[in-house]
Order: sequence, then structure tokens, then C-alpha cells
Amino acid sequence: MADVSPREPTHRRALARCRVWMQPETTTKVANNAITKGDVLAAARIAGIQAAKRTADMIPMCQPVLVGAVSVNFSIGDDHVEVEAQVETVDRTGVEMEALMACTVAALTVYDMCKSADRSMTIADVALWEKSGGRSGPWRRTLLPEESRTR
Repeated sequence: MADVSPREPTHRRALARCRVWMQPETTTKVANNAITKGDVLAAARIAGIQAAKRTADMIPMCQPVLVGAVSVNFSIGDDHVEVEAQVETVDRTGVEMEALMACTVAALTVYDMCKSADRSMTIADVALWEKSGGRSGPWRRTLLPEESRTR
């Protein structure tokens, strides 16, 4: 594990995104809150927030971070649900892993809630999109030409 004790605490933020690809009928059910297990997006939001707070328990070399804020939001497309997770802290290390964990666990929860309606779902495109704070400063993902068609 990296020694972060000599570092000064700074404001840090990270944003991660992914997509859960599914049949159009499934996205319609999610949008209409018609999935039999219940409110998919509400359950996924809570799961993502919990995951961000417990990241160091799951990733062996990840520093425990005092998470200051977590937001998990969703966009419903014709054949997918996009998950976006943002995590903020004032600490000695970044929150990229917390954002990725929140995003991924929220996507897994969407899958779990919808699997009885659609077993063909795919979780894809998990990526860090932005980070700020710390020694390396701000960073933002630039789209590749083939990615810009799907975003």
C-alpha cells in the first residue's frame, strides 16, 4: 500500500461512467418502474453509494478514504441504461476507485433487478471520465472517434 501520510489533504473528485446494454423492452420497463423486483434505479443508486463508501474493504491495496459526497445518476437510452458516479473528498489520496466501484456496483444492481426480464444484458464501457485534485492535477478522458458515435 502506498504511503500517503506525507501528502497534504486536498479537494479531490472523480467521475466514472458505464452502460448496461439491454433489450428495448427492458429499458421501457425500467423507465416505467415496471420491473417486478421494484424500483431499479433507486436500488442501484443506494447500492452505488454503499459501494463507494466500502471500496477499501473490497480492493486490497486501496487506501480507506473519508468519502465526502457520492452521487449516482442514470440516463435511459433506447437499449441501455448509462450509469454515472461522482465521488468527492478532502483527503490525501484520490477517489477514482470509489467512483469506479460505485458505477460498477450500481450497474450490477441494474442487472440483478432486471435479469428476470432480460438475461442478455451486458455491462460495458466502465471507465474513469474525469478526476481532479492531488499531485497530478486534473484529467479528462478524450473520446476516440469510434466512441463519439456511442456517447
